[in-house]
Amino acid sequence: DGIRDYKVTGVQTCALPISKETAGQDDVFIGRIREDIGLPNGLAFWCVADNLRKGAALNAVQIAEELIKQANQ
Repeated sequence: DGIRDYKVTGVQTCALPISKETAGQDDVFIGRIREDIGLPNGLAFWCVADNLRKGAALNAVQIAEELIKQANQ
């Protein structure tokens, strides 16, 4: 069926990710990857994530970790 699993930290591929199934997880889920007929060399895909975890809380932690790392250099 053309579905392949790619191993990228924080990203999971699946046939059709659904918000209900991804709630409470930090990963971003990508599915239905296709050639974009409107753009040369373009891709179209379905992307789902728990925006409260990835968008707000996790992003704040990642920014704090980066600031600490930079301060210790």
